[in-house]
Amino acid sequence: MKTRVLDSWPILEWIKERQPAADIVENLLAQAESGAMRLLMSAINVGEVYYYVRKYQGERLAESWRELSGTLPVTIEVPTMEEIWDAALLKGRHPIAYADAFAAALAQKYRCPLVTGDPEFRSIPDLELDWIGRAPA
Repeated sequence: MKTRVLDSWPILEWIKERQPAADIVENLLAQAESGAMRLLMSAINVGEVYYYVRKYQGERLAESWRELSGTLPVTIEVPTMEEIWDAALLKGRHPIAYADAFAAALAQKYRCPLVTGDPEFRSIPDLELDWIGRAPA
């Protein structure tokens, strides 16, 4: 079974209904629902989506995400202390946001692609990306 880690970026694109990422995320969720794929997300990134949506799109939508996040066919992993150290090491070595380091560390833990369109992740040479963003200029 294929495994993928979701960064906050594709979820935010899905919430905003931005194409083509929204359709791709919808397809990934359908595959996970049918059992054809395993989707994972760090609890740190789930919280990142919440704060971003609350700050820029309002409390109502943020609370909808909070409720929805527990019903999606996505396994939400709360980082252990070892995983927190792994993420901190990635942050220290690469120019990425701290929350992004948790998504990258989770993908490395499971040796699977990270689904994203956030160009920050391109700075990590040994991270496999399932790129759903725009092509770099």
